[in-house]
Amino acid sequence: MDHAAEPDPVLIRLREGFERVALVLRADLWAAAGGAGLNPAQAQVLALLAARPAGLRPKAIAAHLAVSAPSMADTLSALERKQLLQRTPDPADARAVIARLTEEGGALGRTLASATSHVMAALARLSADEQADLLLTQIKLIRTLQRAGAIPLQRMCVSCRHFRPNAHAGEAQPHHCAFVNAPIGTRDLRLDCGEHEAADPEVQAATWTSFADGSPPLQAQAET
Repeated sequence: MDHAAEPDPVLIRLREGFERVALVLRADLWAAAGGAGLNPAQAQVLALLAARPAGLRPKAIAAHLAVSAPSMADTLSALERKQLLQRTPDPADARAVIARLTEEGGALGRTLASATSHVMAALARLSADEQADLLLTQIKLIRTLQRAGAIPLQRMCVSCRHFRPNAHAGEAQPHHCAFVNAPIGTRDLRLDCGEHEAADPEVQAATWTSFADGSPPLQAQAET
């Protein structure tokens, strides 16, 4: 019998591990949402938009949270009725709208986004090196999912035009953020940065290669 198509057992176990962590995250979300008088979908929208004060189009919110457009429309309407969100015409396109949080919605969203959870407590028990290694693994997984079209572009350092990987090779903080003009270390890398500006695809690819193999970026090479 040909078993060539069977997945590597370790991949199955890794997926099972993520599923178990996801169950705990979901339970934590239900608890936090219920305490705020929301359902989990509403809580997710508030937490997402709390980090995006300029707002997002409903289609973009649906893509970020992996839900259908009709389902998202119902969620936004419910939040609007609760006066936690408002939809206004998009200045860039009169046919579209932008959903943004009210002052009350923003405060509640920030509270939900920073709520302590069982997973946060478990992560805090890892050593600093283990946390940094896990963050790097997450960045690699998210980038792979982005390239596969499974999730939208995330506001990560590695896709930002301000990021200079390994610009300070050999230092405790080997990378550089041109936006704040300061060195940053592995633990400083962001998965969702409010100052993120997506680099051109070619620059993103070159930045990733430099980040992954430990070489300085072309920008740094040109400056030396």
